[in-house]
Amino acid sequence: MNAPLPNEVLPAYDRRPVPDVMLAALRERFGDRCSTVAAVREQHGRDESPFPVTPPDAVVFCESTDEVAFVVTQAAAHGVPVIPFGVGSSLEGHLLAVQGGVSVDLSRMTRIVRVNPEDLTVTVEAGVTREQLNREVRDQGLFFPIDPGANASLGGMAATRASGTNAVRYGTMRENVLGLTVVTASGEIIHTGTRARKSSAGYDLTRLFVGSEGTLGVMTEVTLKLYPLPEAVSAAICQFTDIAAAVNATIQIIQMGVPIARCELLDANAVRAVNAQSKLGLKERPMLLMEFHGSDAGVKEQAETVQAITAEFGGADFEWASTPEERTRLWTARHKAYFAGMAMNPGCRTVTTDTCVPISRLAEIIEASVADADASGLPYYIVGHVGDGNFHLAYLVKDGDADERATAERLSMEMVQRAIAMEGTCTGEHGIGLHKMGFLVDEAGAGSIALMREIKRALDPKNIMNPGKIFVL
Repeated sequence: MNAPLPNEVLPAYDRRPVPDVMLAALRERFGDRCSTVAAVREQHGRDESPFPVTPPDAVVFCESTDEVAFVVTQAAAHGVPVIPFGVGSSLEGHLLAVQGGVSVDLSRMTRIVRVNPEDLTVTVEAGVTREQLNREVRDQGLFFPIDPGANASLGGMAATRASGTNAVRYGTMRENVLGLTVVTASGEIIHTGTRARKSSAGYDLTRLFVGSEGTLGVMTEVTLKLYPLPEAVSAAICQFTDIAAAVNATIQIIQMGVPIARCELLDANAVRAVNAQSKLGLKERPMLLMEFHGSDAGVKEQAETVQAITAEFGGADFEWASTPEERTRLWTARHKAYFAGMAMNPGCRTVTTDTCVPISRLAEIIEASVADADASGLPYYIVGHVGDGNFHLAYLVKDGDADERATAERLSMEMVQRAIAMEGTCTGEHGIGLHKMGFLVDEAGAGSIALMREIKRALDPKNIMNPGKIFVL
């Protein structure tokens, strides 16, 4: 097993700074939307990972695909790295300018290009966030279900192949992106896919770019599937005496074919943290937080089936949250679990994992990982999209404590080793970025990594697109 990159260490790359002639061209085209101010550069050299700030040499705030193409064309001419930037919510060091270069900020590209309610599709610019999109289409009785928790940009979500709480029913970004507009490493603008729900025309370039983490091109527009707002929505919580019972109940729910929309696990530590943060007053025991979508009759039937299944595994205190306000309160607390965990342990940094395994192996890997975490003495908490076999174990380590960080990295590595042995993955939704490059080698194998490198060299021969991420050339 290749060791992961320690969170306080960055690869020793040579920087490729922006030359004066290129900077002059950017300033002439963009004016004050091209910034070299230290505070702006530092903002674009950090994400939610524990890596140190690694700023680019310049930041350009683009407002159209043509503007992105201009920046990339300049970068290609001078061999300068280009790092796409959405809202900065990624977790694995994707945004860090480890070789310098230009951060292309897409946050001003917030136009809803076209909504096609009859076809259940929408095309948006890459800087549109998921919350903005849902506000725009709600009045037409539609919604976009992919919900990674953070109010991420849809371009960034496509780049990292994000998923989140609704993935068990609606899939991930991979299944919900129909087409893209991409600026390639040469500065050419291409379009992939169509608004049709399927196609057999040539290589699937859309799927190639989705999940490429900005290493093959800059996505500037995304065409997505939409879904009708369900007639009825209901949420419920159910508490268990131990994690194994909660996970085994989840496995049974999925194997029974219940079309549950969300099924989230919080261990006792996570419940304690969200109680303190959001004043929920929940019993501090392992808990499933579930949501059901459909018709009134369908939701009632799903809920009755799930309630019977959870009772078989000792589930108790089954409580409903049927009003929008109650549901929002519960899901807001769940989405804040990451920050709630940190608030419970002041002065700590989080080393988090997002392994995913076949659903039948989920209880096994969680139990083994919890036993190791308890033996280590490190504070931790678990949350997970357990309906699709994905969970997050977050170790909380004192900032600057090398021994605790080494312990967290060892535990993380051992957990990933288990996941891969179970035919799972080192990352269910965060992506590789910097931190998981070693894990990818073990999961994919040398032959697959070699093929990825060939694809990267073919599409980006000068290695300017977010270099140093996913794997090292």
